[in-house]
Amino acid sequence: MAKNLVIVESPAKAKTITKYLGKDFVVASSYGHVRDLPSNKISIDVEKSYEPTYQVSKDKEKVVKELKKLAKGVDQVYLATDEDREGEAISWHLCHILGLKPEDAMRITYTEVTEKAIKEAVNNPRKLDLNLVNAQQARRILDRLVGYELSPVLWKKIKPSLSAGRVQSVAVRLIVEREREVMKFVPEAAFKIDANFDVKGAVLKAIRKKRFAEEKDAQDYLEVCNGADFTIQDIQKKPSKKTPAAPFTTSTLQQEASRKLGYSVAKTMTIAQKLYENGFITYMRTDSVNLSELALTAAAAAIEDKFGKEYVNTKQYTNKNSNAQEAHEAIRPSYMDKEEVEGSSDEQRLYDLIRKRTLASQMSEARIEKTVVDISISGSDEILNATGEVVIFDGFLKVYKESSDEENDEDLSGLLPPLEIGQVLDLIDMTATQKFTKHPPRFTEASLVKKLEELGIGRPSTYAPTISTIQRRNYVVKESRDGTERQYVMLTLKKGNIDKQEPTEITGTEKNKLFPTDIGLLVNDFLVDNFQKIMDYSFTANIEKQFDEIATGNLSWNKMIDSFYKPFHTNVETTTNEAERVTGERYLGDDPKTGERIIARMGRYGPMVQKGETPEEEDGKKPKYAKLRHGQSIETIVLEEALELFKLPRSLGEFEEKEVKAAIGRFGPYVMHNSKFVSIPKDMDPYTISFEEAVELIQAKRKADAEKMIHDFKDEEIQVLNGRYGPYIKHEKRNYKIPKDKEAKELTVEECLDIIKNAPPPKKRAARAKKS
Repeated sequence: MAKNLVIVESPAKAKTITKYLGKDFVVASSYGHVRDLPSNKISIDVEKSYEPTYQVSKDKEKVVKELKKLAKGVDQVYLATDEDREGEAISWHLCHILGLKPEDAMRITYTEVTEKAIKEAVNNPRKLDLNLVNAQQARRILDRLVGYELSPVLWKKIKPSLSAGRVQSVAVRLIVEREREVMKFVPEAAFKIDANFDVKGAVLKAIRKKRFAEEKDAQDYLEVCNGADFTIQDIQKKPSKKTPAAPFTTSTLQQEASRKLGYSVAKTMTIAQKLYENGFITYMRTDSVNLSELALTAAAAAIEDKFGKEYVNTKQYTNKNSNAQEAHEAIRPSYMDKEEVEGSSDEQRLYDLIRKRTLASQMSEARIEKTVVDISISGSDEILNATGEVVIFDGFLKVYKESSDEENDEDLSGLLPPLEIGQVLDLIDMTATQKFTKHPPRFTEASLVKKLEELGIGRPSTYAPTISTIQRRNYVVKESRDGTERQYVMLTLKKGNIDKQEPTEITGTEKNKLFPTDIGLLVNDFLVDNFQKIMDYSFTANIEKQFDEIATGNLSWNKMIDSFYKPFHTNVETTTNEAERVTGERYLGDDPKTGERIIARMGRYGPMVQKGETPEEEDGKKPKYAKLRHGQSIETIVLEEALELFKLPRSLGEFEEKEVKAAIGRFGPYVMHNSKFVSIPKDMDPYTISFEEAVELIQAKRKADAEKMIHDFKDEEIQVLNGRYGPYIKHEKRNYKIPKDKEAKELTVEECLDIIKNAPPPKKRAARAKKS
């Protein structure tokens, strides 16, 4: 029988570690946190130094029972949870559950799940770090206090079922402020000059560095160039270098996986977790760029073996972030020479990215020769410029090139044809193209992580949950949106003629960007107006620094919570008593036909427009309501758009002597016929759907319903139906499983009644009966 129990967080990691330890060890999983603050109450005693009350999660009772059983049968328990604050806290909770003294607990840590690392950790256990536990506990308690006190304020002042979080609300603020910057942005036009020259059959591209604000100035410039001589006035060659980026931290991995692989932040972390647990990479929640001496040696060997000694440049990177949590390594492969890993294609792609980035960080700089050419124009002081780059030595570029969030479409660098000073060039064509300035880019998940990190808000373990939470709460949506058509002016000088064209382009197309929803805008504005401190970026960053101080033992967690909570609680009470209820109401104008007032506001089921006043009006006339369409917002909708929304329900005609209508309801657009509702698919619009299309939907629904129905015993209100998971019985709003030995098509009403009679009670009802 095993003498030692090793407890890790995940079954996948347990399976990997079991391979490395002998028969004297049993490795079990806690499946993450085993204890937490109960979700149905605040569970923090603010009168007793913010003492928390933890309980074993319902879904972990079986796990805890098994761990207790295993712990009783061994001589030693090793707590091998992740090496960060969350992992330390899980180990501390396990101590309390298993009856271990935290001060005597055997804590083992490692940054990679390899045989060497695990055996080394077991041979060198340490004490539980209560400072790390307190830092995690402080974050959990603070966030619980904020959520439990702030959310009811939102229910009362805005809308039921809303919730607020300390870091999440600040993240939403960033997105809201960026959206408003975009909305206020007015593009400015300027004319960009491009020229193409023929150099012995090759094309030399050149530009004028400054742009013209007016079309007339651009036209005049082309007139000057028409018939002019173009001569190479100067050629300058400048050596330059490109240096590799540091190995990945959590945030840089999330950013680069988004740019290069198109992964969401959450997807990146899920895949990285699998790679780590299977022993392929080091721990994936880190803000360190350090590599161990062993890793540096292994990287150098792998680079020299594959590319040669001249490509090796071993170096250690320094952390820009002075608040790095623990002394982890950067994210790197466990084995530098391992090019492929077992797993899905997504896992292989992310592993490949991590491996290449790590190797590139230890490779030589790339040596570049940059050429800058000045081209003079006869009869003018003007100069055109051509630039080119030649890679003299590729260095790290042989393996990896870092991506960027910047949208740059003007990089003309490349190979230049052979040129010499005094050479006269033949002009192929020259264009003056109207270009427009771009609004600040909306955030992607990756660029939001970068911004949060720059501001010092959150830590490696919080970026992904924060971004997932604000989307789950519907304060922010991630989506792609089509651009709009825009006309621009293009003047072209070719063969002595200047031609003017006005082509069109699509502008404003967005792909996988973060947009605030109307409720997100409303909640943000309310919090900014009433909870300025909570919503302040530097205040939130300072809270993170205080968590860091707790983690190093330089600050008492109780005192830190107290200094935050007392003024915050007063703020909550003041806002609850004094703040006005908000709906985001905007007056849009009056209906030109009826003169009724039209407003946009937040309603019970979401953003909407309203025509007419409240029912208390003297004439008793009730107002009309209409939901906003996808892409519309309370802040930007105009009267003409609102009037269109009141055109629903639309009467489309008669089918089988019954009216067919198109409308939008609480659950989306639908067609109504003979008191029956048929959903309108996403690729159809209730404002434009035709009568023929509606009839097709009605008939398709009838056919689907007919195929769904196996029996309809109307006298007993029993139906036997085909469902997603097979046939079932429906009776009085409840569904019943059909026993495996029964054929649905052959069931009689008596057999159905017997199945209903002998069916076990629903889980909730059974639980209540058990309690009583």
